[in-house]
Amino acid sequence: MSTLIKNVHVLTMDDQLTEYKNGYVRIEENRIIEIGEWRKGIASAEEVIDGAGGILLPGFVNTHTHAGMIPFRSLGDDVPDRLRRFLFPLEAFMTPELVAASTAYAISEMLLSGVTGFCDMYYFEDQVAQVCDQFKIRAILGETIIDMPVCDNVEPSGGLTYCETFLPKWKDHPLITPALAPHAPNTNTYEGLKRTVELSERYDVPITLHVAEMDYEMQELAKQYQQTPFELLKDLGFMNRPLIMAHCIHMTEADIALVATAGEQVGIAHCIGANTKSAKGVAPVKAMLSAGLTVGLGTDGPSSGNTLDLFAQMKLFANFHKTFEKDRALFPAKEIVRLATRGGAELLDFKETGQLVVGNKADFIIVETQSVNMFPIFDPYSALVYSANASNVAHVWVDGRQLVRDHQLVHHDLKQIKTDLYEQMGQFVFEAKRRM
Repeated sequence: MSTLIKNVHVLTMDDQLTEYKNGYVRIEENRIIEIGEWRKGIASAEEVIDGAGGILLPGFVNTHTHAGMIPFRSLGDDVPDRLRRFLFPLEAFMTPELVAASTAYAISEMLLSGVTGFCDMYYFEDQVAQVCDQFKIRAILGETIIDMPVCDNVEPSGGLTYCETFLPKWKDHPLITPALAPHAPNTNTYEGLKRTVELSERYDVPITLHVAEMDYEMQELAKQYQQTPFELLKDLGFMNRPLIMAHCIHMTEADIALVATAGEQVGIAHCIGANTKSAKGVAPVKAMLSAGLTVGLGTDGPSSGNTLDLFAQMKLFANFHKTFEKDRALFPAKEIVRLATRGGAELLDFKETGQLVVGNKADFIIVETQSVNMFPIFDPYSALVYSANASNVAHVWVDGRQLVRDHQLVHHDLKQIKTDLYEQMGQFVFEAKRRM
């Protein structure tokens, strides 16, 4: 099927940041076959969509989240050491049904805010993959590996055993990439980390983990190994693999130089919202980018950053980094939009996405410009970063398939998804009370 989208301001996010102010895009199956400035004589298509003057750009990519954690959103937000006091104990009672229902809700939230692909780290990732397959969204899905008993494995580091089945099952899926997700360097054994690299090599899949996020993580690794997390991961062989490192708040100049030698397969998921909400700090993104590192934006889990949309992250990124570096001119809006779109696609190695050029896959969104908060627009990039919000996303395509039309999910019922999640949360609370 061919689709023609017209009357849109196209931001291609290509190397030249080409724009088409009265633009159009034609797709066939899952590919872009035409793109440019509207002119007389352009042929019609089987489906024609009037973009109503909206901004059409590549979809946002959420480079780090935990889709199964919707049930914990707004719980203990202002409590110190929330991870160990609330999340770890509660997660012991998670079920595959609750993770699946939570994932469906999280994907709905992401799609409705223009996120066309994401990187997940949680438990029961086989259920997460099944839901992603149902929604037809692009994803990297990492099964959590941690040196303690958890909800989907009673053995410490049992995620490694889980991955022996999970990785080959989803390896050749067109939209889903299975991955290994050791929780962090300090929450895994040395042998567990080594085996993670071995499995990544055997199945040729990426690794994602939290790195240099916690003060105590830095202290524990310095005491145990006399190394920073990055030095340890380098010695273990992590940086010879496709590697997505979340947070990297406590990254030194020496660490940045070390990671820069690893190549493009290693990059950083920057979660400014969750990091600053928890008062952990502001990662040195200016220095990372100056060293040539690949960086994308992430929300972290909905219980950490509370939202799964990239509009919030772009605003927070601008405000915190300009203040942190004391430079209002730092990170112009177009650079921030690039981090949220093409930067994320490059970090997650979503091939042939992230920029709108002929031949690439049709992953893009339309942000409407008719709402009260979207007038006037002197600079579309500034409007996206400083004016727009998730509710302005009107249409979403992933791999040529329209998943959001006129602010609504096309193939799923959000009301039913919420009802299903609510029912599973009730079962979760009942079971948790019974077993505690």
